[in-house]
Amino acid sequence: MRLNVQDFQLAARRRLPCFVYDYVAGGAEDELCLARNQADLQTMTLSPRSLRDTSAISTSIEVFGRRWSAPFGVAPVGLIDVVRPGGDVLAARAAGKAGLPYILSTASNSALEHVREACDGPCWMQLYVMQDRGMANSILDRARQAGFEALVLTVDVPVGGYREKDIRHGFKLPFRPGPRLLLDMALQPRWLWRQALAGQPQFVNLMPTEGASSAQAQAALLARSMDRSLVWDDVAWLRSKWDGPVLVKGVLHPEDARQALRHGVDGLIVSNHGGRQLDCAPSTISVLPQIMAIVNSQIPVFIDSGFRRGSDVAKALACGATGAFFGRAIAYGLAQNGEQGVATVLSLLTQELERTMTLLGAGCPADLAECLVPTAE
Repeated sequence: MRLNVQDFQLAARRRLPCFVYDYVAGGAEDELCLARNQADLQTMTLSPRSLRDTSAISTSIEVFGRRWSAPFGVAPVGLIDVVRPGGDVLAARAAGKAGLPYILSTASNSALEHVREACDGPCWMQLYVMQDRGMANSILDRARQAGFEALVLTVDVPVGGYREKDIRHGFKLPFRPGPRLLLDMALQPRWLWRQALAGQPQFVNLMPTEGASSAQAQAALLARSMDRSLVWDDVAWLRSKWDGPVLVKGVLHPEDARQALRHGVDGLIVSNHGGRQLDCAPSTISVLPQIMAIVNSQIPVFIDSGFRRGSDVAKALACGATGAFFGRAIAYGLAQNGEQGVATVLSLLTQELERTMTLLGAGCPADLAECLVPTAE
């Protein structure tokens, strides 16, 4: 019986090769940021309000004119096909059926058109900008034509984080497993059979030239070709290419929130990439109040990194966030049972949030602000 995300994580550890599980669950360097994300959420408390009418709880919110069934969604997860082939499509379909948003990674393994077609709910496109901006232009054009509703510019990956577990396993693309990885894969025959039938995952939305399918070229794009000259003024360039809302993901500093407002960004996602980039970065929940003070309700602010419970979402909303996004939790559900596994995880999170709101005396997400425990001066 799986009662929470941790149960799904333990099941994923049993079902996935060690190198795949570590790719999903691991973080950068000493994994201190990874630990801070969860520790700071766990130490945060909320004060319940008594004798409130909670006979009718509503978790729904409206974002950019679209109704979400709950104030959370699916974060972009790159290379998710190593967990289960077709993972992007399966997870997007589950999110859509649940009435929740899905953010597709630039580093997805399914064509963005196929993912958009599978998702009945809000569907956003995450963007990495490479040195060759022609690739970004191509993704923007395709995403717009496919009907993606918002653009999420990720800004915390000027260079890939130093993920030592991946290096020790020898996990990289193009994938050429040595004896150790071959043994690791052989110990998970079901996973190996699915992967053998599907073939090696590729970053199909990052084809460098028409008709190209070189795994080497695509891996090089992600590993070495990020555009480090990208600055705030380039938001205007994105505006010229995109008609819908533009969000910036990876903001941790209050001054960057101020810059986002100056440049007309439509929303922020407070994120440290799940602890996978800068190991000395602060937890997202610890900096959220500072960023909310700058934004002052002018634009929606979302958050990710370290979220494992519906109660974690309640804590973020109490601090003023519009909603939260889950990444690893979705991958764990996918590993367990594909689309149905993701659907179960999303359902559990919704139930946890509803129960937390009821116990706090909050009839709707906006009421959670009254439950925030004031910090000592």
